Amino acid sequence: MAQCDVCGKTKMFGRYIRNQHSIGWARRAPKKNRVFNPNVHKTKIMIEGTMRSVHICTRCQRTLQKV
Repeated sequence: MAQCDVCGKTKMFGRYIRNQHSIGWARRAPKKNRVFNPNVHKTKIMIEGTMRSVHICTRCQRTLQKV
């Protein structure tokens, strides 16, 4: 499973609710379970003076560029 080595972000679970255009659709709308996967890439970054290959999410990648 993909997991960020920096922040530990993993997959999250939620629901998909179809938007039906009718009165009171929220109660009767079909609901399905779904998975939100993190956007993880395998990149090489400098950690304590050495280049290491890690799985890192794009949010952490953007933060490391700013620092």
